[in-house]
Amino acid sequence: MKELVEEFLDYLLVERGLSENTISAYRRDLYKYVLFLEKSKKINHLQEVQHGNISDFMMQQKDDGLSANSISRNLVAIKVFHRFLTRERYVKKDVADVLDSPKLWKHLPDVLSIFEVEQILKQPNLKDWMGVRDRAILEVMYATGMRVSELSSLTLENLNIDVGFLKCVGKGNKERIVPIGRQAKDILQKYIGKTRPKLLKKGVPARSIFLSRLGKPISRQSIWKIIKKYVSAARIKKKITPHTLRHSFATHMLERGADLRVVQELLGHADISTTQIYTHIDKERLKSIHHKYHPRP
Repeated sequence: MKELVEEFLDYLLVERGLSENTISAYRRDLYKYVLFLEKSKKINHLQEVQHGNISDFMMQQKDDGLSANSISRNLVAIKVFHRFLTRERYVKKDVADVLDSPKLWKHLPDVLSIFEVEQILKQPNLKDWMGVRDRAILEVMYATGMRVSELSSLTLENLNIDVGFLKCVGKGNKERIVPIGRQAKDILQKYIGKTRPKLLKKGVPARSIFLSRLGKPISRQSIWKIIKKYVSAARIKKKITPHTLRHSFATHMLERGADLRVVQELLGHADISTTQIYTHIDKERLKSIHHKYHPRP
């Protein structure tokens, strides 16, 4: 197969006039690809390659820690190579043509399972008034999918607790209305009625919903510390970011049948392609379940 790689590289050099540096990069990428086919898939002829083999190679690159840019570059090389093989009739079908364009490859964020979210939500001590505040923060974040920055800037004017909605100001000062759900509403009412008055300080005006111990609007950094504190208490080992509850919210909504456009609206995404990353996460979950339970994975 390396002979065909070299023939392809000669074509790029002579017919396409690509630089030596570009040719060298293509050679490295395609030699890794061919070695994977030979060693991992026991494939010795390119006619035997299926598009699933290429997907598996991409996933191995991801597991090896390659950046999204490097994976995209590899895929470009493979797609151009297979296009050449088809045109020159070394293979009958271009199996790489059906693969996603590199611009569609995105980093998939880690998400929590529903059980893991529930474990985190159980951690704050509701007998402690600061625990009530922390539980309200976590519940509202998971119920709404808000960004940490959006949550920290919420004011009492943004809340219609009787109806169960929040007005959220997102990127570009765009407003959206988000329902908060019964459980988040209940703990939020308890926080505003009992805990928040204890946090208010004389002479410190505060319209923010969530306050620090000093009576000031809670910062994004403080919310992030709260999340990490209770993730650790729940003994969850996944890589957690400030957006983890937001990612989990979106994933769980889609898993349970929510329309993609609705989730886009709730998250405040201007472009639905940004929301579509969560459909890829769901596919990865289905693939892992299939691999775990099918008798011939």
